Amino acid sequence: MVLGNHSTIMEFILLGLSADPHIQVMLFVLFLEIYLLATMGNLMMMMVIMTDSHLHTPMYFFLSHLSFLDLCLTSVTVPKMLENLLSQKKSVSVEDCLTQAFFVFFIAGTEAFLLSAMAYDRYIAICYPLLYGQLMSKQLCEGLVWVSWGLGFLDALINTLMAWNLDFCEAHVLPHFSCEVPSLFSLSCSDISTNFTVLLCSTIIHASGTLLLIFFSYARIVSTILSISSTSGRSKAFSTCSSHLTAVSFFYGSAFLRYLMPTLSSPLELIFSMQYSVITPLVNPLVYSLKNKEIKVALKRMLQKGLQQLREQRTGRG
Repeated sequence: MVLGNHSTIMEFILLGLSADPHIQVMLFVLFLEIYLLATMGNLMMMMVIMTDSHLHTPMYFFLSHLSFLDLCLTSVTVPKMLENLLSQKKSVSVEDCLTQAFFVFFIAGTEAFLLSAMAYDRYIAICYPLLYGQLMSKQLCEGLVWVSWGLGFLDALINTLMAWNLDFCEAHVLPHFSCEVPSLFSLSCSDISTNFTVLLCSTIIHASGTLLLIFFSYARIVSTILSISSTSGRSKAFSTCSSHLTAVSFFYGSAFLRYLMPTLSSPLELIFSMQYSVITPLVNPLVYSLKNKEIKVALKRMLQKGLQQLREQRTGRG
């Protein structure tokens, strides 16, 4: 794979969120706390779902993968941001920047596909409850997850390989906290028209395909819920979808709007990037744990089991 004229520019400068040293320290503490909470929250979700047999259902199977993706996404972006906040030399090599851009694109793209698969799961659960176990088989769930990973990888690979062959010249300062494919366009002295067209087309196809499935699923879900006669039945049916709708609203708008902005001309780009890559991985486990009774009960069971084992170990030593 040819690296173009990357010998002209060997590294980029990530300016981050602020140049004020005092503010940088405050931001470091803030985002370190966010990163630790997001990591613990997503690990907790994965552990609870993995260890509790009551949660071995399609919905929680998808949710465990969502937690894994959120854990990966925040781990790709936040540690480098934390390093730069306390570092005098806020540089990243061209190769490392492109690698980070690939993984951000890959993980975010996979998450978009997975959220649409989760919408389909809720559609089957509410509209065809008697056939749910048959329609949402283990093979189908695993297939949907593998398709999500595969399409996310393919989309990221195509766009990153094209960015890898760009020539980067004098402008090498990124007013950003992480590397993303659209950010690199403004730093290139190559013709980026093809890169921009491919990114625009892949983002629109990616967004329209997944959002259409989500829209169709929830249109049918709402229609089915409104036909339920009892208020408690409607409330129970809607509660199973509210967490997923919250996750979709937090992630989709910010991620796709970010990739439709190829230049570094607006502070909105930083806000969109922050929301989908830093805030969403923190919010998702909170939303699913606070709004989901089954997760709360499973977490309580896991903690009780852990305390019981700890008492037994202490009793055995005594």
